[in-house]
Amino acid sequence: MAILSQLLRRRLALFGLLVILVVVAAALLAPWIVPFSPDEQLFDGLTLEGAPLAPDGRFWLGTDLLGRDMFSRLVYGAQTSLIIGVVANGAAVLIGTFFGVVAGFVGGWLGAAMMRFTDLMMAFPALLLAIVLAAIFRPSLWIVALVIAMVNWVQIARIIYTETRSIAERDFIEAEWSLGASRARILLRHILPHLLSTTIVWGTLGIATTVLLEATLSFLGIGVQPPTPSWGNIIFENQTYFSTAPWLVFIPGAAIILLALAFNLVGDALRDILDPTQKGRH
Repeated sequence: MAILSQLLRRRLALFGLLVILVVVAAALLAPWIVPFSPDEQLFDGLTLEGAPLAPDGRFWLGTDLLGRDMFSRLVYGAQTSLIIGVVANGAAVLIGTFFGVVAGFVGGWLGAAMMRFTDLMMAFPALLLAIVLAAIFRPSLWIVALVIAMVNWVQIARIIYTETRSIAERDFIEAEWSLGASRARILLRHILPHLLSTTIVWGTLGIATTVLLEATLSFLGIGVQPPTPSWGNIIFENQTYFSTAPWLVFIPGAAIILLALAFNLVGDALRDILDPTQKGRH
């Protein structure tokens, strides 16, 4: 509650929280707030020439190239972005934390081998590696989440490793060793609690990166596959109408940017609140 109270006193963080709450509420209530099915090709959803309809009183955000309601597809696309953002980033945080803690706390040849593997993974461009993995596996919602998790865990692993090494060398840890404390006690009572704030911050900031990467993969045609709507594949499907129906590209693009910005604002605020070295900085 104290952290939430401090978040609410920061205008940018409050804006980010409101955006996230609106998107989450829309995704959860999608079946009750959308006027049409996201996959329904409406008989009157195209002009006589077969072009998408512009936004009006019936179709709030217009229709796409197949005559489907854009508002309905955008709301259901929020479900895809949030599921992948939470699942993929959560998996990445768990994998990265495991690698970082084990390598930093155990050390020796095992820690060195784990960090060399992490460095090897970091050497590959994340987008290129994601494209390769997505091309190997048949793209679907959960496969895309798995691919993104396999790409994004390396950064947090390196950070957790550095912090674990730093904490393990502090005086109070040496005192615990001298008193005969077990490895499990030191790890669970002293190491992991000190890493909690870093994990929370990176977990929040990583959702923004995950949402952007999913949108990129879907735009390239190797992410979430139609007819399942995602903000990235909505842009991909409608890019040929960029000049004649720009709302089909600008609206989902603005949604991607706004959600990523919201998570970044909240993540930055959490870093300032939870990191003692950031106290007093804005």
